[in-house]
Amino acid sequence: MKNENIYLGIDIGGTAIKIGVINDDLEILCRSETPVDRSGGEPVMETVYRAAEAILKEASIEAGSLAGIGVSAAGCVEKDSGTIAQNGGNVPGWSFTEVTKPLSERFGVPASLVNDGNAVALAESVIGAAKGSNDVLCIVIGTGIGGGIISGGRLLEGNRGFAGEIGHFPVHIGEKTLEEGGKGVYFENRASTAGLVRDAVEVNSEWDNGRKVFNAASAADDKALALLDHWLDELTCGITGLIHVLNPQVVIIGGGVSAQDDLLVKPLRKKVLAMIKPDFTEDLEIRAASLGNDAGMIGAVCYFIDSQNVEEGYIRR
Repeated sequence: MKNENIYLGIDIGGTAIKIGVINDDLEILCRSETPVDRSGGEPVMETVYRAAEAILKEASIEAGSLAGIGVSAAGCVEKDSGTIAQNGGNVPGWSFTEVTKPLSERFGVPASLVNDGNAVALAESVIGAAKGSNDVLCIVIGTGIGGGIISGGRLLEGNRGFAGEIGHFPVHIGEKTLEEGGKGVYFENRASTAGLVRDAVEVNSEWDNGRKVFNAASAADDKALALLDHWLDELTCGITGLIHVLNPQVVIIGGGVSAQDDLLVKPLRKKVLAMIKPDFTEDLEIRAASLGNDAGMIGAVCYFIDSQNVEEGYIRR
């Protein structure tokens, strides 16, 4: 295999580590998926090393010939040190893990680290559903809500690299005041698939995952349709607020549920366009993400290329 300008794209999540061998055209030449040891027996970085070495061997690539390694990971990312911050997301033992330095030392090439929601936003903006757009709001709906923001053609990273934690803005104070120790109700508490399922099992104990709720709604179950409608209202409120703050050209809806076009994307688009101020509707597109599970790996490589060459990278940073 030709190995000039070949990268490793690594996407670290709570249950699996996905790795792709990727070229400059952002084509995935080969890929693998390795489960995370959630019992804590094998540290996540050891799993990463093992999986990376295996795919390099499979692709007949010497590590030193790689142009670099881009890593996308759950949790808050310290952009300058390439380290996971205190919030390690849903990855066991992940908080405060150093990522880029040990990877560089192990494989002898430079490495970069970006939050997984930011990686999805980058990938979708470069070759996905938001290709050609300079102002993009990407929302990834899952057990929580993640996302990323492209503003003026630049990934919005913030002071330390934590920008884009879309699911973590509070939408309600909750039952306890702050003085009483209340932490508020966050957007993802109400609008994630976990929020949908929490409400669903109170209606029907068998609706214990999002797929079952959507299947029931597809079968025209009135209770499931009512649940989805209320859940879409929660999503709409948060997305509307973000649109008014960011004024994007495109809103990308990602996560596994984004495949539900008739039950999610179309009605969500209708609700959002009805709720936002008229000036913000002009030229606004609301679309499903298009890259699926590949977005994290591709976005990680986009971020790496940009970190090495700001002038000629895919997205100005």
